[in-house]
Amino acid sequence: MIYSLNGKLLFSDHISAVIECGGVGYRFIASSKTLAQLPPNGNNAFVYTYMNFKQDGVDLIGFYDERELEAFKLIISVNGVGPKLGVAILSEFTVDQLYLYIASGDAKAISKAPGVGSKSAQRIVLELKDKISSGGIGDFSNEVSTVAHSTDTSAAKDAIAALVQFGYSQSEASLAVGKCDKSKPCEDIIREALKLLSTVY
Repeated sequence: MIYSLNGKLLFSDHISAVIECGGVGYRFIASSKTLAQLPPNGNNAFVYTYMNFKQDGVDLIGFYDERELEAFKLIISVNGVGPKLGVAILSEFTVDQLYLYIASGDAKAISKAPGVGSKSAQRIVLELKDKISSGGIGDFSNEVSTVAHSTDTSAAKDAIAALVQFGYSQSEASLAVGKCDKSKPCEDIIREALKLLSTVY
């Protein structure tokens, strides 16, 4: 079992990379977030790995830290969700974003990842929500608290409803509104929330 790779980065593109260890080049696929963490070719690189055994061979999947690796293992533990979808989800969301969406039951947000349909997203929420909410997985207590207190005023509730109409998910809208000054009128909260959302998406 290959636990990690540590060596010279020979090659990388938008879906994979090759690290040379002991004269052998190991190709691995990875999320866009892991690939973005890699140094320029020719420099030393380190990734944690997961070996996916298939009928026609073995895929090696790389991760920039152990939290992403653990999130990947959690995702593929869901019935019908394989490594390809796991990588796609981690390319779309940070680990904390993913955990927040699962904990808040926001299947709509998860379904925005390429290749993840509404049924798969709902299955992810259904099978993992209790693990995320009660198991202490992820360091996102501040984000969950923000969502929980984002509907303190009627203006905030109206702003969230408007943002959902604009196409944002419930948790995305709640998180953005939660960071705004909720004493302002609804229109001002919406403007402020849209600015926050535009810097994330």
